[in-house]
Amino acid sequence: MVIRMRHTKSHTANRRSHHALKSTNFAKCSNCSALKMRHVICAACGYYRGKKVLDLVKKIEKKQAKAKAKKADEGK
Repeated sequence: MVIRMRHTKSHTANRRSHHALKSTNFAKCSNCSALKMRHVICAACGYYRGKKVLDLVKKIEKKQAKAKAKKADEGK
């Protein structure tokens, strides 16, 4: 469809005034005081709202074991 009426530059700018990106708000973790995004599990300690949700030590160990197994498979 072809637009039949032309919009002025000021009208276009007024419409686009809401297109700006908003900055992200960070909060301090209640457990380790690291900065984290709101409503998201802390990446440093794995706590959310005072409760442990993720065991990050297990997660890192699992990742290392997987990488070690992959490296052993490549060596064959």
